[in-house]
Amino acid sequence: MNNSAATRSTTGGTGIRNFFSKLRKPSDLQIPPAQEDNGTKLRINAAVTVGNCLCALLKLVWTCDVGGGGLLFESMAQKVQIGTRTYDANEIQKLIPQLEETIEKKERQIRQQQSTVETQLKRINELEKEVKTLQSECDKLRSVLDQKAQSVAALSNTKKASWGTEELRTELQQKAVLPTADDGVRSKKMAVSAEPANLDTQKATLQHHPKSAGSKQLIRDAVQKNDFLRQLAKEQVIELVECMYEMRARAGQWVIQEGEPGDRLFVVAEGQLQVSREGIVLGKLGAGVVMGELAILYNCVRTASVQALSDVQLWVLDRSVFQMITMRLGMERHAQLMAFLSKVSLFENLSEDRISKIADVLDQDYYSGGNYIIREGEKGDTFFILTSGQVRVTQQIEDEPEPREIRILKQGDFFGEKALLGEEVRTASVIAINPGVEVLTLDRESFTKLIGDLEALNRDYGDSQRRATVVAPEPPSPKKTAQEKEFADLQLRNLKRIVTLGVGGFGRVELVCINGDKMRTFALKALKKKHIVDTRQQEHIFAERNIMMETRSDWIVRLYTTFRDAKYVYMLMEVCLGGELWTTLRDRGHFDDYTARFYVACVLEALEYLHRKNIVYRDLKPENCLLTQTGYLKLVDFGFAKKLASGRKTWTFCGTPEYVSPEIILNKGHDQAADYWALGIYICELMLGRPPFQAADPMKTYTLILKGVDALEIPNRRIGKTATALVKKLCKDNPGERLGCGSGGVGDIRKHRWFMGFDWEGLRSRTLKAPIVPKVASPADVTNFDSYPPEQDVPPDEFSGWDEGF
Repeated sequence: MNNSAATRSTTGGTGIRNFFSKLRKPSDLQIPPAQEDNGTKLRINAAVTVGNCLCALLKLVWTCDVGGGGLLFESMAQKVQIGTRTYDANEIQKLIPQLEETIEKKERQIRQQQSTVETQLKRINELEKEVKTLQSECDKLRSVLDQKAQSVAALSNTKKASWGTEELRTELQQKAVLPTADDGVRSKKMAVSAEPANLDTQKATLQHHPKSAGSKQLIRDAVQKNDFLRQLAKEQVIELVECMYEMRARAGQWVIQEGEPGDRLFVVAEGQLQVSREGIVLGKLGAGVVMGELAILYNCVRTASVQALSDVQLWVLDRSVFQMITMRLGMERHAQLMAFLSKVSLFENLSEDRISKIADVLDQDYYSGGNYIIREGEKGDTFFILTSGQVRVTQQIEDEPEPREIRILKQGDFFGEKALLGEEVRTASVIAINPGVEVLTLDRESFTKLIGDLEALNRDYGDSQRRATVVAPEPPSPKKTAQEKEFADLQLRNLKRIVTLGVGGFGRVELVCINGDKMRTFALKALKKKHIVDTRQQEHIFAERNIMMETRSDWIVRLYTTFRDAKYVYMLMEVCLGGELWTTLRDRGHFDDYTARFYVACVLEALEYLHRKNIVYRDLKPENCLLTQTGYLKLVDFGFAKKLASGRKTWTFCGTPEYVSPEIILNKGHDQAADYWALGIYICELMLGRPPFQAADPMKTYTLILKGVDALEIPNRRIGKTATALVKKLCKDNPGERLGCGSGGVGDIRKHRWFMGFDWEGLRSRTLKAPIVPKVASPADVTNFDSYPPEQDVPPDEFSGWDEGF
């Protein structure tokens, strides 16, 4: 091109000048691709087409000189054809303002479209929130209707042409009395309980009832075919058979009436029975069948009726007798083991609690006559206690061809205790004498887990000093005296009801304030006295009051004072307005590792506090975990809590069916180890969204529990290998082997790799932020709780006087 012919011209319009000011070479003339805004492509086709035409024209006609901010035209005469039309430089200069106007117009259209998109996105977000709210309400409604739906399903099942024996047995034992959600408001897991065990029954005489050898065999066969009863010890089955008494019913007579409380187990000996519900026949039962076994565990309502079709013979066992059998044999065995172990010099400095733990982990073995139990010269790691039979102890003497018999050991003797301290060569042989011997054994590994430092056996293993340093005692509060005085002077009439927080079989929990001051609210638990008496739970209610009045922990809901009148006993408690953890879990479906870990850690702090005070909780579940407005967790509902003497057990069947441990089901006696089992189930429920052991029939739930956690299909996509490993350590069948029961106590649980990196100090100081922080607008805000209708049925007065001093 001829430089002398060049002229300089500048264009008006800010958009074009800005565009050209960035050009360095013709290849820079590019139209950027259309932008995407949240998946919506906004392309203004006309603007892009014009822009592309302009770039093509400029590439052919112009050479750009950015200096001075203007545009240098080297050839004004050259023409360019675009489409079907030809343009010269003058025409292009006139075209530029038109193009700028077009582009500005399209830019305005783009901005309008973007504004529309932003408005639509905001609306979409609002709709998503509404959907979540509606989904939550649907979940709540589904919970409300669960029980009714189950009833409808059950009624539809009655139309079946025939029912199997197992189905009929299930129909007889599906409903527990204690407590029931008789208003059908929520389908929570319901706790159950037998009457508190009476230790005086150990002194009572069990009455044996005569029966033929054939009848005894029929009962034994029926027991062995029953999934639950077959788990009983041999001695318990023998006693059970002897204590069953005969009952006869004529054709047409009712054996079980629907809706009545049940407390007896039946074995059908002869004849035929008909099972019906609400007048509809379900099927028939014949000889050799066990029915009603749930009733020997705790209070339950019969959900079907049983009528004799012919004259029938039944063998019957009362709940009180069954509990006496299992409790007595368990207590006698435990006391016997404690006596054996207390005589062992190696254990003389151990606390009663530690000796009790050792008794729990002893295994039972049998050796036929002539078999070696210990062989001289071999290394050993096992300690033995003889429970039946006799053994010969022999030793090889120098220059003698045969080993010399040193002594004979009999029932109650023990040997091999030094093997627990380290591998040592056996210095004698021990041989079973005909017909054979039964021994209890303890291996070094189990002993080490329970005792810890083997070289420090001369120290006290009561753990009082060591555990006192784990959680420092709470400093006394200067406000306590004034606060206690305020509540001591408080009258029931000073409390004003605001709204209902929860309902249950025993009564209701109300949000209340004092003298109308809604800036200071409390939870008032009102329990029906008549229902307490009917279910014989007076002892549990008093225990709840006494334990909660004693506890002072950040991890446990505080009880301030109690009241009583003719219809109710009342507990005025601290209120936690974040709602139940169960509700949050229900609405979210399940928790991830991080969230579950936080809530498990909170529970662990509470359990450690209780166990240091020798209290077993016995009702851990998300329903009994309340959230504060900061998202931290506190335990509530101590109706089944009990204070135990060191090294002692308790025998009452109580808890929530999905959470009870094997030793509670089998009435072997239980202690704080039952809480560690429940902790493992709690972890599963938080991560799976449901308890791992669940069935429509409680007896089937108990059968699943007795099969153990190894039968569960975990780990899976919700609960990983590390969490599963912790659950399996907590849910060992043998209570003494559970994590937390060893020498390290709760510290062993904290050290598990599932808690790796967890900020325990931040948790205790409450500087660690909770994974879920509930929204609480005011001290009277109950939006985190479900809604409940007003109470319809007013309970009758109860004047027996059991609540004196409550």
